[in-house]
Amino acid sequence: MTVIVYMTPTCTWCKKLKEWLHKNRIKFEERDTTEESEWRDELLEKSNQLAVPVIDVDGKIIIGFDEKKLTELFPRKK
Repeated sequence: MTVIVYMTPTCTWCKKLKEWLHKNRIKFEERDTTEESEWRDELLEKSNQLAVPVIDVDGKIIIGFDEKKLTELFPRKK
């Protein structure tokens, strides 16, 4: 499973998303859209917007920190 997080360093919701992913032991690739214009272009192409965070899970796009959708995609392991 490939997980990519588009974010910016000053985004509060991006930080919350990363904390949630770490807490749930989900490996992800972090893409800071302020550093690379290529990543900003990818973000725009995938989500039709520049707002962050955006998470791409094997092509499924989630805009914002939507814990309900994330929990559905990544059920907690017992």
